[in-house]
Amino acid sequence: MKRLDFVTLKLFVAIADSRSLTRAAEREHLALAAVSKRISDLETQLSTSLLYRRPRGVELTPAGHALLHHARQMLDSLEHLTADLSEYSIGIRGHVRMYANTSAVIEFLPDDLSDFTWRYPQIRIDMQERLSHEIIAAVRDGLTDIGIFSAHIPFDGLQVRPYRRDRLALVTASDHPLANRDCIAFAETLDYDFIGLEQDSSLHSLLHQDSQRLERSLRMRIQVRSFEGICRMIDRGMGIGILPARAVTAYRHSLSLATIPLSDPWAERDLVVGMRDYDSLPLIAREMVDHLVACGQHATMAPQPVTTQA
Repeated sequence: MKRLDFVTLKLFVAIADSRSLTRAAEREHLALAAVSKRISDLETQLSTSLLYRRPRGVELTPAGHALLHHARQMLDSLEHLTADLSEYSIGIRGHVRMYANTSAVIEFLPDDLSDFTWRYPQIRIDMQERLSHEIIAAVRDGLTDIGIFSAHIPFDGLQVRPYRRDRLALVTASDHPLANRDCIAFAETLDYDFIGLEQDSSLHSLLHQDSQRLERSLRMRIQVRSFEGICRMIDRGMGIGILPARAVTAYRHSLSLATIPLSDPWAERDLVVGMRDYDSLPLIAREMVDHLVACGQHATMAPQPVTTQA
């Protein structure tokens, strides 16, 4: 079989969309006779009929439906190829939409995005800080290209790649009874009042789940939206909190805090980069995903596979 050309495939898609050789000819700015000959030659080449000719138009045969499916895929791939090469030719410009949870924003993204923008100075990054469940919904709904969220939150239908790992720690005022401990289990903290994130946050969900497993109540005294708010209230002696250990370092110079590592296995959390479909992302967004994954692999020196949750 001879090779199919993209002009004929594009013409065939136009015929399928309009169900008319005449309207397809007008859409593609071709003479009707030329359109008719191209399709006849295509049918001869494929040794099968692609169209039922009706008095008021055309309909696809079963073979025509099969060709239409593949023609759309091929033309879409050609469009992506053209766009990608165009971006390379102008130095890879564009912008990436990203949602990320607080842990990623505070702990890892400042350095990782700084490296990326140094490589691609013409890129604009539209980043918003959100809770993990909000990020997953935004990725699924197409409101953002990339999301960075906690891996223990269900992400049905999304593709994810490993990004970073953080370690949770108990945070107390420096004069708190637990402040001098070298390590502590979550169960030992449940007699004290907590300052925590909002109820919908992945961190709150994690603590609530383990308190239920221990058949204990979580004495959540105050809930706020930011790590800084939690740390300031802990500094004032209003309670204790559990936060990523690295995130607390941003406030240690101005607040009197103690950080005690948690011994529980779940205290080590995985953050992932999520997307609807990696191959469908714009070129620069794929470059961003690859960069973030590489940053995580460099930090752990252990490459990880792609995971899809069905």
